[in-house]
Amino acid sequence: MSLVLHNFFRSSASVRVRAALHLKGLTYTHVSYTLRQGEHRSPAYLSLNPQGLVPALQLDDGTVVAQSLAIIEYLDEVHPKPLLLPSDPLDRAWVRGLAHSIASDIHPLNNLRVLQYLGQELDVSEAGVTTWFRHWVAESFASLERQLADDPRRGQFCYGDSPGLADICLFAQMANNRRFRVDMTPYPTLATINTNCLALPAFVDALPESHPHVG
Repeated sequence: MSLVLHNFFRSSASVRVRAALHLKGLTYTHVSYTLRQGEHRSPAYLSLNPQGLVPALQLDDGTVVAQSLAIIEYLDEVHPKPLLLPSDPLDRAWVRGLAHSIASDIHPLNNLRVLQYLGQELDVSEAGVTTWFRHWVAESFASLERQLADDPRRGQFCYGDSPGLADICLFAQMANNRRFRVDMTPYPTLATINTNCLALPAFVDALPESHPHVG
């Protein structure tokens, strides 16, 4: 299968998909868009992905799959080794819940277009934007820490001793957190899981600083 990943090096949603591709051992062509210059809003990209968001995964027949979690679940169904979601329905729902608490609750409020709107349209200071970012991380990280701290399903990773969908989302969010100097002291369980992710080349190779980029 010939895969093309349309993405941005610093986009946490792009980091998620890169990590999933690496964990699956799948090769792909990296196509980068500079979001600050609006390249993802160009007619060429909008014809490919009308949402105008990254990432988008283009398959060898030209089909495009958008939205990072949809891409990752597609990859898990087509390339099930290693599985990124548990086989048990209840455990799978639990892992999805952890993933969505980051991808659906934190990320939409912390992504570039929201932060740019705060600064450019609402004249929020840089310090104010940072406070906004940290607030929404804390809102979900506090509950995630409680969920994972004593749950018997947790091992080295969110579920057991193999990385999966929830770890991918946590890892990508943590990459953003470092840029905004989020204090991880209140979240020792999450910090440990992220450290375990960073011990694996598949995750390290997905980091913004490890990947080719433009701008």
